[in-house]
Parts: sequence; C-alpha cells; structure tokens
Amino acid sequence: MKKERRLRRGLDDQLCFALYAASRAVTQRYRPLLENLGLTYPQYLVLLVLWEHDTVPVKDIGAALQLDYGTLTPLVKRLETAGFVRRERDPDDERTVRVSLTDRGVDLRERAREVPAAMGAAMALPENDFAEAKRILRQLTVNVSGQP
Repeated sequence: MKKERRLRRGLDDQLCFALYAASRAVTQRYRPLLENLGLTYPQYLVLLVLWEHDTVPVKDIGAALQLDYGTLTPLVKRLETAGFVRRERDPDDERTVRVSLTDRGVDLRERAREVPAAMGAAMALPENDFAEAKRILRQLTVNVSGQP
C-alpha cells in the first residue's frame, strides 16, 4: 500500500501524466456520443473542420488537426466510404485534393449538435475555468511544438 502511494505520488507530480490521463478520459467520454453517429473521435475532428469551412484541401485539414498525410488519408477515406465526404482533385492544381461534405455529411452536423453540450456538461468546469484551460493548453502546445 505504501509503495503504491509512493508510485502514485510520483506520477501525480508529472504534468505529462495529468495531460495523458485527462486526454484519455475526455476521449473515452466522447466514444459513446460518437458511436451513436457512426464516428471515431479523429473522424469527428475532421468533420468539425469541414462543418466550419465546407470544402478544404487535405493539406489544410492536416495542418488544422496537426495530423500528417499518412494518418489523415485513411480517416478521410473511411469518411468517404461512409458517405459523409467526397474527395476531388482541384481542377486548378491536380496535386491538391479537396475534401467536401456530402448531403449526408451536412445532415450529420445536425445530429452532432448535442456533442459539445454533452461534453461540456461532463467536464463540469465553470466557464472561466474552461476558457483558461483552453488558453493554457494552447500555449503549452505552442511552447512545446515551437509552432504558433
């Protein structure tokens, strides 16, 4: 029991573990909400970008989500297979693949509107703490990655 407490205390002193545990808990809480929509968490993030911007080059989705092309391409392909998005080459630049929402993808947005509120309720943070947590996490990302 004492050794376990000692080990735990060492972990609890690590910011990296607090970030890891919080990230896992939040992602786990998203799972049942997104399963009802037929989505994984990374697919949901791709759709959030598209719901905001409609048609986006794959490169820009990757930049927004901080995902490389090799990780993003299978996500987009699965969304395309599910009928939520379509991929097309840009007629002005054949090297650029643009992703856009299908009607089914647009309709899914309405069904997904409950997700942010449900997650906000699950997090149970006062509004000012929520805003401060986002600010700190964004600053931490910039500091660690070296990219604004």
